[in-house]
Amino acid sequence: MPPGFRDQGPFKGATVMLFADPPVHTRLRGLVSRDFTPRRIREMEPRIRAIANQLLDAVARKGELEVMADVADVLPVMVIAEMLGVPPELYPQFKRWSDTVVAGGNTFPGMPVPEDFRQATDALRGYLAEQIAMRRSKPGPDLISALVAAHADGESLTEAELLAFVVLLLLAGNETTTNLIGNGMLALGRNPDQMELVRSSPELTPRAIEEILRYDGPVQATVRFAAEGAEVGGVAVPPNTGCFAILAAANRDPSRWENPGSFDVTREPQDHVAFGDGIHFCIGAPLARLEGAIAIGSMLQRFPKLRLKDSSVEPKHKGSYFLRGLESLPMAID
Repeated sequence: MPPGFRDQGPFKGATVMLFADPPVHTRLRGLVSRDFTPRRIREMEPRIRAIANQLLDAVARKGELEVMADVADVLPVMVIAEMLGVPPELYPQFKRWSDTVVAGGNTFPGMPVPEDFRQATDALRGYLAEQIAMRRSKPGPDLISALVAAHADGESLTEAELLAFVVLLLLAGNETTTNLIGNGMLALGRNPDQMELVRSSPELTPRAIEEILRYDGPVQATVRFAAEGAEVGGVAVPPNTGCFAILAAANRDPSRWENPGSFDVTREPQDHVAFGDGIHFCIGAPLARLEGAIAIGSMLQRFPKLRLKDSSVEPKHKGSYFLRGLESLPMAID
């Protein structure tokens, strides 16, 4: 994370789970985790399927599929915005804010954050702060209302913590799932035999999602700080040293994975680290898995002749050293 990003950026110095250790992390996660149980997420499946079908109806009318613009860029932000109680007419604006803030995270160390990043951050936080204030006086069935009311052992989220967590939900629940869908469709398109396996045997879809996460995960790296001195691979790591943990490398470790560079949707599931590990395991993992499975499974079933539009063209990836995702992915559907 670039210096100053936490203070100048979307969290404005508030404590978020991403950067917290116990007991603070334990308190924060305990307050919000009840709204992200697997059961709660499963209850969302019909609505997510309806959104996916709506998007694919538009694709069918158009007669061509651009995976990112038509599905991957749209579905996750629609789902998370609806969860938060955001009206549909604001979904495109939410997507623009999210994309701009995420892009600001790629600012090189020592460089000032871009002005459009500051503007998007202020606009996003301003809107969400208004919504939180409204839910305090007039709660509804949305996630913001549930978080406002969240209590555990007599504690609740502070105003700053609540706003920071809602911002985190939008950012984390948007770009990462977008990349999961896009990277997955690219891997399937480059491996038509694997695509046909998933299409003809939909029960393989959960395994396919795990293989996509392992093979070409949406989050390539994260940053952690050494709580105490250690030695890793013969390199001394002093206390409080910031370290890049390359999740993508771990997920292709040949000592753990057989033929790690091959994409195999029948691979026996193992514990990859695409969602992190330990106490910082992604709280939104069940939702990301469900959205990815519905989006990818629906595209394969709706368009039996789905294939890359031009397999000789190398898709362009977005510029990021934390996230890995595509700018566009045109596919033929007829």
